[in-house]
Amino acid sequence: MNIISLTVWTLENNCFIIYAAMIVCFIAFTMFHKNRMEAHYSRTAAKKKFAPTGGGRERDYPNDEDDPDFLVPAIPEDTPHIPYIPLRRSDEEILQRSREYYELMAKRRTVRSFSTEPIPQEVLDNIVRTAGTSPSGAHTEPWTFIVVQDQETKAAIRSIVEEEEDLNYSKRMSRQWVTDLKPFATTATKPYLSDAPALILVFRQTHSWREDGRKRMHYYSEISVAIAAGILLAAIQYCGLVALTSTPLNCNSRLRDLLSRPVNERLELLLPVGRPHSEATVPDIARKPLEEIMIKV
Repeated sequence: MNIISLTVWTLENNCFIIYAAMIVCFIAFTMFHKNRMEAHYSRTAAKKKFAPTGGGRERDYPNDEDDPDFLVPAIPEDTPHIPYIPLRRSDEEILQRSREYYELMAKRRTVRSFSTEPIPQEVLDNIVRTAGTSPSGAHTEPWTFIVVQDQETKAAIRSIVEEEEDLNYSKRMSRQWVTDLKPFATTATKPYLSDAPALILVFRQTHSWREDGRKRMHYYSEISVAIAAGILLAAIQYCGLVALTSTPLNCNSRLRDLLSRPVNERLELLLPVGRPHSEATVPDIARKPLEEIMIKV
């Protein structure tokens, strides 16, 4: 009987003992690994708990029970509440205004060809002020709007975006994504970034800092900034200007450095803003009807 035959015979006649031994080994290994993982997490938690507050990395989500000083609201706790008395309108007026506003916003289109005619500074101030009226989590207002009108800075932004977009279109984006963009005639070349009289870059603050130097948390910062961006687009449309909703992929850190923004800010949107070029065109597309976007309960 050779070695292979002996091995097969042993396995066949002692399978119960072998399977039992394998199960015992598996259980032992699992318990050993579990104990090691628990020890590792205990050491990690201890390091975080006793880490020095001066030089170490600050915890992203501080444990309020560890330090009551963290329990400071974003706005003063004694902020007074005042009566809210908006202008009372009749049902007929509400209906008329809703219809007029819909008709105005239904004309909003993304434009990729801009006139170089400048925009009055006060207009830009007012549309950003309007965006700043947006609601935000715990009234933390986690947004920064950078308005760029300097031609050299616009050219530098365009250079960064086009360099990254060339890589996006050729390597990073899926073939389906590039195919879906073809009807809109978009390419890695972005002339509107230097043609538009103003660029508004919307940065999201992941957090900010309290007066005592500790981190001030921003809640729902992504949706808060998204709502503010929507209000900004509505304000641009209302005053008779146009914009392009640009989300430059992989440009965040380079544009943040170019504009000297801190590391707690992240670029979410880049909006060229201005008047449309006299020969501007847009795709002849339709929006979903109300029945497809609204469900009545």
